[in-house]
Amino acid sequence: MHEGVMKAWLESSHFNGGNVAYVEELYEAYLDDASSVSDEWREVFDALPKVEGVDVDVKHSDIRAQFAELAKNKHKEVVVAAGGASDAKQVRVLQLINAYRFRGHQNANLDPLGLWQREKVRDLTLEHHDLTDSDLDKEFNVGSFASGSDTMKLKDLYAALKKTYCGSIGAEYMHITSTEEKRWLQQRLESNFAQPQFSNETKLRILKGLTAADGLEKYLGAKFPGAKRFSLEGGDALVPMLKELIHRAGESGQEEAVIGMAHRGRLNVLVNVLGKNPQVLFDEFAGKYGELAGSGDVKYHMGYSSDFATTGGNVHMALAFNPSHLEIVNPVVMGSVRARLDRLGCTNGSKALPITIHGDSAIAGQGVVQETFNLSQTRAFSVGGSIRIVVNNQVGFTTSKREDVRSTEYCTDIAKMVQAPIFHVNSDDPEAVAFVTQLALDFRNKFKRDVVIDLVCYRRHGHNEADEPNATQPLMYQKIKKHPVPRQIYADTLVSQGVLSADEAKALADNYRNGLDNGVCVVDEIQPDTKHSSDWSKFVGHDWDVAYDPALPLDKLKALGESVANYPENHKAQSRVKKIYDDRKAMAAGEKPLDWGMAETLAYASLVDEGTDIRITGQDSGRGTFFHRHAVVHNQADASTYLPLQNIRPEQGAFEVYDSVLSEEAVLAFEYGYATAEPTSLVCWEAQFGDFANGAQVVFDQFLSSGEQKWGRLCGLTILLPHGYEGQGPEHSSARLERFLQLCADHNMQVCVPSTPAQVYAMIRRQSVRPLRRPLIVMTPKSLLRHPLAVSSLEELSTGIFHNMIDEIDDIDARKVERVVFCSGKVYYELLQQRREQELNNVAIVRVEQLYPFPHAEMETIMQRYQHVKDFVWCQEEPQNQGAWYCSQHHFWEAIPQGANLSYAGRKASASPACGYMSTHTKEQTALIADALTIKK
Repeated sequence: MHEGVMKAWLESSHFNGGNVAYVEELYEAYLDDASSVSDEWREVFDALPKVEGVDVDVKHSDIRAQFAELAKNKHKEVVVAAGGASDAKQVRVLQLINAYRFRGHQNANLDPLGLWQREKVRDLTLEHHDLTDSDLDKEFNVGSFASGSDTMKLKDLYAALKKTYCGSIGAEYMHITSTEEKRWLQQRLESNFAQPQFSNETKLRILKGLTAADGLEKYLGAKFPGAKRFSLEGGDALVPMLKELIHRAGESGQEEAVIGMAHRGRLNVLVNVLGKNPQVLFDEFAGKYGELAGSGDVKYHMGYSSDFATTGGNVHMALAFNPSHLEIVNPVVMGSVRARLDRLGCTNGSKALPITIHGDSAIAGQGVVQETFNLSQTRAFSVGGSIRIVVNNQVGFTTSKREDVRSTEYCTDIAKMVQAPIFHVNSDDPEAVAFVTQLALDFRNKFKRDVVIDLVCYRRHGHNEADEPNATQPLMYQKIKKHPVPRQIYADTLVSQGVLSADEAKALADNYRNGLDNGVCVVDEIQPDTKHSSDWSKFVGHDWDVAYDPALPLDKLKALGESVANYPENHKAQSRVKKIYDDRKAMAAGEKPLDWGMAETLAYASLVDEGTDIRITGQDSGRGTFFHRHAVVHNQADASTYLPLQNIRPEQGAFEVYDSVLSEEAVLAFEYGYATAEPTSLVCWEAQFGDFANGAQVVFDQFLSSGEQKWGRLCGLTILLPHGYEGQGPEHSSARLERFLQLCADHNMQVCVPSTPAQVYAMIRRQSVRPLRRPLIVMTPKSLLRHPLAVSSLEELSTGIFHNMIDEIDDIDARKVERVVFCSGKVYYELLQQRREQELNNVAIVRVEQLYPFPHAEMETIMQRYQHVKDFVWCQEEPQNQGAWYCSQHHFWEAIPQGANLSYAGRKASASPACGYMSTHTKEQTALIADALTIKK
């Protein structure tokens, strides 16, 4: 409000000193929730003087002083409330409303077992707000309470608040800073007192879902007693919840939904939501798996996909495969959804929906949950919000004491970091579950933010069916044993309402069991023909020797080089960056040999020119950790950016490079999910230093290295890991090459150590052009990025051939060679320089550029020149118990001539990846180079 307008309004009001306390209380209510006061008062408070750098609060002493000064000059009574209330009790009523919005969830009826011992919240009592029974029949202005009326009797308001905030739903949303979001939620919750009104048709649909959930578990328990199935019993409402969610998603225009969950209830979701044929599940229980292409996996890790019919069209559902690492599937799901959104050209998340299902102990206990929440609103990883469901059975394996599993009141408090609304709901009230499900999705679709549903339930059996839960939770399981199943509770309710008869309710259960007996799909909405969101057909059934054409004409390369070396004249680049781009112009013109950065950039340029989409993420990926890439040119004048790779030609493939959040585990898992959903894109993740990949080891172990063997999931993700010993100490030397080689088997992935710009160019192109999709692990260099010997010509690039091995390049007579040194990576150039300086013309150096799959054919060809040699050595920078020595030496033994000797030259075994002192590093490096080049007589 303008100062003059405000002054006029104040002068026309009725102030005196006796009303200062009332005004302060009104201001307190305004600070809690601006929408709780009238528009007139809100204008006054909005216009109060602001302290610089402070958006909301003003010192109360300043407020009191301002109103006291106004009151000195006025002598008229103020009308402080509507509806006949003329004292401060009106403010108390507004504070009562806010108390229920803030703390009503703490007295909500959430636990089906009634075991939660929760203290009475005094803020929710009339007495706390100085309201008495004599006030119950008085009319008060209810502010923004969405009752449909401006005023209500206190007794009616009090009852409405209890119904809305202390029933089967406990809503937490007042931590959200957006007034628009809070008002929207208040309108939805308060307009019908959080008491959903469903048609009989919807009620019957809910009952069918509960009947299916209960029926499958009982069937499995009877047919396969004692077998692990991680039963959903107690959390049965998850099935109708998910089906309601998919129906709502389809009605709102979503075309795809990706679900991620751990074990609990997974088999039930597979059969009763995604429509997996129950006979297939029964065969799996019986050990009948048919022909297996790989190792396979246990039943409760498996994924599935299907089409689900809704009134808004079919929704393609995919349940992500998940190992036992519980929450790690969350970022995988988000990555898969982002890929689908990109493919559909959707930037706001309206076409695809991520749904993640958590355990109560896991969501609070595992750090990847926080990492994934942190991704949710970032440029590189946003998906328009997700629906996160917690199957809260109040016990983690055997731990049920809250103080043992978390440090917060609720397991869902972690979600407050991204201001997600949280709806706690009693799972024995399936209509309340359906209501919050619809509410959650509608909020997600409108505000593009994460939403959490805390499905408070119980676990009827132990962690698995072989456990004895009474041993550790005796009181809980005594209560569970007597507690009726959710289906029975709801069926009885509907019978009492006259929605159906008891016989009809029983018939639903009988019909479901008949469907199981007949081995047919038991989900009415599942469509027979599943559409696939992406086409993997041309990538299936190939191995490493599949034919492809990697070549690119020299004139095309030159033209691409000119494109990537240019940015607008009015775009002021930083001086060092300008020098890099000037050098690239010279490289494109053939005036300078190409360095690593230019060759890598040309690889990307050639692919986007051919229509391939490229996505690169990492903590310094735009610039490159070692100042070599500079795919993003920052204008020094106005901080705007320009990406030459986005400006190759019209209709080119997309090029996206993002500096990611400071996370390895969640970001790598996200990119894995993206790559498994999009085979035609080149997807890359780059570690800032190679050893940072340690923080994402679970992704390598349980997804990248074994996903194809366990689940038949192809993935062409490229991993760039800076690696090399330059004296930077234990944490910034080694990318732990040995760990990746230990994971290699069954031709599951590639591990490459390219040593020239031409090699990195050809390797990147090969990963995309070759119709094969398996992970590529690359040990990328640091010092080699600007090494004078690590250069290539445009002609070398134009062939596009990646050499798995490179023979001796100097003019050495092979017949005079007495020792052959095998090596990979940076150490090659140190060996080469030392060999040249000492003129050791009887030592040949052979580079192994691809350590896995080991290039036996190329090795055999090269070794034909050295059949007379008896002395072979493997040289590496890493300690002997690390690097490639232990994992690869059998390949060398197989390749060298019979009777020849193979020895090791490198650092001795060490518990640490590298030493911490430059002097020690230099001494060790000098010694290992000398050892490798010295022929033992």
